[in-house]
Amino acid sequence: MTDPRLPGPDLLVLWDIDLTLVDYSGIGRKWYGEAMTAAHGLPIVHVPAFPGRTERSITAELLTAHGVEVTETAVQALFTELIAIAEAARADLPELGRALPGAAALLAALAERPNVVQSLVTGNLPELAACKLEAFDLHHHLDFEVGGYGGLSADRHDLVSAAIAAAGAKYGTAFDPARVVVIGDTPHDVAAALHHGAIGVGVATGRSTVAELRESGAQLVLEDLSDTPTALAALMDAASTGSTPGTSP
Repeated sequence: MTDPRLPGPDLLVLWDIDLTLVDYSGIGRKWYGEAMTAAHGLPIVHVPAFPGRTERSITAELLTAHGVEVTETAVQALFTELIAIAEAARADLPELGRALPGAAALLAALAERPNVVQSLVTGNLPELAACKLEAFDLHHHLDFEVGGYGGLSADRHDLVSAAIAAAGAKYGTAFDPARVVVIGDTPHDVAAALHHGAIGVGVATGRSTVAELRESGAQLVLEDLSDTPTALAALMDAASTGSTPGTSP
């Protein structure tokens, strides 16, 4: 039970997953190929770009490219197969990917701060998010109930607003956008944060460079998460100032 004498949470940290916390490079094409065959009887002949996009956006492009009408039934059929494939792969996921350096330590360090709530804004479906993070014990400090997930919308902006609203409802506070931090590896993550007046933090562990993330408007750019004290201090500083773009090694 929360101690009423302690201040409530006032800082919401929303993490991207792929190439921010974990690296499962190549698994998306494989899983979507299997899902297309299982759901619609078609071999995959077109592979969408994955970075920074949502499952709903990727699925719509994939269905269209294969001549399947983009109905909610068709979309949900593909989602159902993706979830089944991810669940079946649980035991193998530690060998199919890796946790990125410093991810576990930074999640744990943020969790020690009683005013911080950590959740997700990810293109993944919630079930896929859980599978990918649990494989490396990265799920313990994240509140999955208040995340923004990729089945909701093709627009990543909507995921941020959904997460802010859900966190506010659960924790009984209206999170000031200037106290919402969105962390991801692509300009799409940064754009979604800036759209809501939140703090966009870029991590150059994906396909976007430090320069590209800085140019996208990120208030903070980290080369990676490996230096926990430096990354933690930089995140706290960005959450305090919320305005000055910068880069931390």
